[in-house]
Amino acid sequence: MENHSLLSLTVALLGFLCPCLTRLTPRVSFPLGSPGRHLTRFSSHDVSNTTTLLLSEGGDTLYVGARDAVLALDVSHEDAIILRNKLDWSPSDRDLEQCSMKGKKVADCPNFIRVLQFYNISHIYACGTFAFSPRCTYINSETLTMSMKPDEGRSRCPYDPYQRNTAIIVDGELYTGTVADYRGNRPVISRHLSEGRHVDLKLDDTLGWLEDPTFISSSLIPDEEKIYFFFSEVGREYDFIDKFIVSRVSQICMSDIGGQRTLQRRWTTFAKAQLLCQADNELPYNVIQDIDTLPPAEGAPADDTLFYGIFTSQWSVNSGRSAICSFRLKDIKSVFSGNYKVLNRDTLQWSTRVQEKVANPGECGLHNASDNALRFVKENFLADDSVRPAGRSLTMVSAEHYSHLTVQRVQTANNRDYTVLFLLTESGYLHKSVLLQTGTHIIEEVQVFEQPQPVKSLKLSVPKGVIYVGTSEGVVRVPIANCSFYWTCAQCILARDPFCGWDPANRACVEASNTQISLGQDVDRGNVEEACNSVTLTHRARFGPNSLPAASCPAGELVSVSLNEVVRLQCPAASRLSQQLWERPNSRLSSDLYLHLGDGSLSFVATPATLGHYLCLSTENGYQQTTAIYHVKQKSSPVAQTPTSYTRLQTHPIPTTQVVARPGPGLLTSERPKRKKMRQGETEPTLSSKDPQVVTRQLGRNFTLWTQESGQTDADSRDGKPLQSARGPCYLKELVVVSVLLVLCLSSLITIFLYVVRQRCRHQTVPQAGTPSRESDRRTPVEQEALRGNQFLSKRNGQSLRSGQASGLGCNGTLTGSNGHLPNTPI
Repeated sequence: MENHSLLSLTVALLGFLCPCLTRLTPRVSFPLGSPGRHLTRFSSHDVSNTTTLLLSEGGDTLYVGARDAVLALDVSHEDAIILRNKLDWSPSDRDLEQCSMKGKKVADCPNFIRVLQFYNISHIYACGTFAFSPRCTYINSETLTMSMKPDEGRSRCPYDPYQRNTAIIVDGELYTGTVADYRGNRPVISRHLSEGRHVDLKLDDTLGWLEDPTFISSSLIPDEEKIYFFFSEVGREYDFIDKFIVSRVSQICMSDIGGQRTLQRRWTTFAKAQLLCQADNELPYNVIQDIDTLPPAEGAPADDTLFYGIFTSQWSVNSGRSAICSFRLKDIKSVFSGNYKVLNRDTLQWSTRVQEKVANPGECGLHNASDNALRFVKENFLADDSVRPAGRSLTMVSAEHYSHLTVQRVQTANNRDYTVLFLLTESGYLHKSVLLQTGTHIIEEVQVFEQPQPVKSLKLSVPKGVIYVGTSEGVVRVPIANCSFYWTCAQCILARDPFCGWDPANRACVEASNTQISLGQDVDRGNVEEACNSVTLTHRARFGPNSLPAASCPAGELVSVSLNEVVRLQCPAASRLSQQLWERPNSRLSSDLYLHLGDGSLSFVATPATLGHYLCLSTENGYQQTTAIYHVKQKSSPVAQTPTSYTRLQTHPIPTTQVVARPGPGLLTSERPKRKKMRQGETEPTLSSKDPQVVTRQLGRNFTLWTQESGQTDADSRDGKPLQSARGPCYLKELVVVSVLLVLCLSSLITIFLYVVRQRCRHQTVPQAGTPSRESDRRTPVEQEALRGNQFLSKRNGQSLRSGQASGLGCNGTLTGSNGHLPNTPI
């Protein structure tokens, strides 16, 4: 219990120490059915669960182990996969009935082909689950017919179609890693079809040489005459926690024939060690998913053989992540030649105490050893040390959950070798990655199937340069090189694809080979300036303070808009690793007027100040290039005009640019809001979701710059002041007339106001009715009544001040009292 608590604390601490994972982004992505990535598919209504693939030596025929069938596919054609032969091999109704009586599902009872290996130049050896009663047979590779009646396939093929296994035939002998019963409780590594002085062998299962393993792969090392098996199992040496999974590599010698008395018909050369895919201060990625062998380069020793594997973690802190680790054969041999753990027979506990070696476990030729030596290797089969990854570091860590991989060594035009990994994700994408000194670079991702498939397999054909992916629906062929997609030298170099290089003579990105020395390539750095020094096409056009005036700016794609419309200009990214930047001639893109969206596009309201040229720049790996040029212009009056013609700078085909108008609520698609004249003092409209219309410009992958053929250029903004187009409407006369009328109106209002104030001042100096003067006494009653009537009318017209105000400002700035007289004046 104490050890278990200690482990939990260790897991928590390592979880905090784990550095943040940076998601590796593929540079280019090709969705399913993308025209930029040509895939070839084979499918049939009666073909499913293509779980096993076998490729002929020349690469022209692909043998497929499917459900209830073995197929021979002709893959020699570039644009098609043709079914050449088909062998139906399905259980009888009685077999299916017995499978159901065992409590198995009907969907699991067909014959799933799980072993497909070349027995010799004319025959294939195949095994299938066959309704949870495995069967094996020999098949003529040319006619695809059975050469003999199927026999029992126990210990050669799994019973359960979902249980993983591995098999390899060497010199006519079958080496397998699978289970020996339909419950899956008896794992076994065995040899079959032995002839001559060899005999069939299997593991001794009295001491638990295997603990609930999941077999992944097997590989032959010819120089060593050994076969290595890769699997994961429960690590019994870690007794402080239940079900702790560890990844293993085990070995057996092909010359092993078992002991004379001890270990009769049992392996005497079996040994296993832990594969440790772990970085410093992190929890290990302890569950192996797939592994592939990379032979050494030409002329290199066999010890340089590398094994690349996909590992996941059972710990929640690393859940959903995948790590790629490579292991060198030299390190594996060093671990097997070292010390071994000691198993206590009474407690079945492992210890690491140093003991005298009676024999070297895993050494070939032990079948002639003494019984004492064989008993020693029987009890000491677990290496004390673990195999650490090459370079003591992880090759790659990704947030993607990878399930299968295959690896290839590629030689470029300058005779440099690069390692390329093809990784299959559970979401249905194939990632092509190149290993560089600075890290892993994912060149591209290709979607090979739409929905995640339960059973998948990968097969690489180096001579044909293709990868075959087996899914539950059929077979997909993916070319490993896609150089024609990169239509400029910059794109070809920035891809950093070892398969591709730029041919300056033909001005094309072509497949590289060591015979083409003149090809431009820079896989390590992707330096466009150095690799494309012979390219004469201008790659950038910037607008700066000392740039050309707006009238001489290159005319881009014409965008005709109405005032107060919301304009959205798309910036086609050169890749998913590039960053987009917008510029205007002699103008700054203020955040008050422009909105930079997450997809790199630019949005703004069309006003006289925002009309003109816009330049979209894409920056990647220190290289900047122009991806789009727009000229936003106000729509002219509905008068017939001569259309302006445009020509492309590039000859590569691109998708047609589309214009999408989105009317606001209550407006029909064909309707346009009326233009509003700008009043004096009115502010410019800002971006809002209530704007009536949005004009969007979208470009495809192969963007194109446009230029006018005629000598005329549209007006643009100079020093922040818009210049109207010669063809567009002019409102200068209307603006002058409105301004004059406004001045006249203001002058009239000021004159009337001054006149009213003057009249009010005169009335306040006349004696009030409460204090009659001599002159008022002389007036007749009729005159006095007329005088009061004039004052009453003036008050009703609002042209005099009320006498009931407490205090106020009189004429000439003098203050008046509450009764209208001057201050301090006696009444």
